[in-house]
Amino acid sequence: MIQIKQEFIDEMIAHSKAELPNECCGILAGPEGQVMKAYRMSNVEASPFRFSMDPAELVKVDAEAGENGWELLAIYHSHTGSEAYPSDTDVRIAGGTAGLWPDVRYVLVSLMDMDNPVVRIFQINEGVVTEEPIEVV
Repeated sequence: MIQIKQEFIDEMIAHSKAELPNECCGILAGPEGQVMKAYRMSNVEASPFRFSMDPAELVKVDAEAGENGWELLAIYHSHTGSEAYPSDTDVRIAGGTAGLWPDVRYVLVSLMDMDNPVVRIFQINEGVVTEEPIEVV
């Protein structure tokens, strides 16, 4: 389970809104399941339907996390017009990510209702999507 402060949930929602009409993406990092930093990443797809992180930014984030003794805990991205649930594309991409970060979680921010964004977290393992509780600390 990932522990996250409300400020990081608010940051992901703000990032999601700032990138409209496109999806946003980012990384949550920290030690032992506790988020210490949310990294805004560039969506090189610049698309409202998919995301792809800038590889150079990802290398920098991974290095900084390593220097701090942190793990990459979760990949987050927004869904601009659909629910906070992994799409078929998200599940397929997670299959490729598993080799690099087998324990990474996936956080989805839905802006389907702009006044009430929804944030949910999932584990995706071999195509099986399992929702996990978000522990706000």
